[in-house]
Amino acid sequence: MKHSIIVLTAVLMSGLAYAQVQVSVSTGYAFASAGMKLGETVNVSETGNSYGSYGEGANVQIRGTYFFNESFGVDLSFGYLQGTDQTVSEVNTPSTDINAVARARAFGASTSVVYKFTNNIYGRFGALLKVGGKTEAVVYRKAVFSEAEADAFGVPEGSYSETNYTEDFHGHFPLGFVGALGYKFDLDSNFSLFVEAEYYGISLKRKDSELAEFNTNIVLPDGTVAVESFYSLDNLPDGTVRKTTYVDNLSNTNTDDSKKLSQKVPYSSFGINFGITYKFKKRADK
Repeated sequence: MKHSIIVLTAVLMSGLAYAQVQVSVSTGYAFASAGMKLGETVNVSETGNSYGSYGEGANVQIRGTYFFNESFGVDLSFGYLQGTDQTVSEVNTPSTDINAVARARAFGASTSVVYKFTNNIYGRFGALLKVGGKTEAVVYRKAVFSEAEADAFGVPEGSYSETNYTEDFHGHFPLGFVGALGYKFDLDSNFSLFVEAEYYGISLKRKDSELAEFNTNIVLPDGTVAVESFYSLDNLPDGTVRKTTYVDNLSNTNTDDSKKLSQKVPYSSFGINFGITYKFKKRADK
């Protein structure tokens, strides 16, 4: 036991003696990986699936890395993802037009083990956590009135409702995997540039959603708005709720529109990052 403590102390002391700290800032773009069905596209002749991942988009990261020796280290990073629009619903029929997209606005963190294969090539792998943000859905819907509906509103045939709304989705905190392989080029003793290929493997289970904006206008065939804000956040149509909670089980007799079955949505991606690193002097050099 005493021998083990002495060995462990020696290892820790040697690591602290070497101790090199570096800080990196990067940006990059990630593409969907292992895309799942996110929605459907519908027209008069066919219906198709729309696939993707909310992890696709541009990102920025800041990372701190601590090296115990010439090869091994650990890092902690924080990042922000500005996701690209993913098609949730696209409908083009004579009576209905729908264009619904959703995109990530997410903050994440990861901790990884770093290994230098050579002075220029390195790899890292570890755990990924989404710590904040949302998936933002932006929806446009145009519905042409039937003759009976037009008569009820007192508008001419060919009039329609035009709805625009934004809904923010939030999820439970997920745990995923991050891995990267990179190449760095030293500019001098302190600064270096790097490029890396990075993989995120993560999905998010929905917890709740809330309408951020909602507006419906009644529009005449020539495009003139006959009734502005017929529906709004303070006056939602029947069957539409401001906040929805997602659960794992629902009774077959449930009539509460504010509860829906939960689902997992994909955030996995594969991307390329570019950045710059600043290396502080090693303890051994001081």
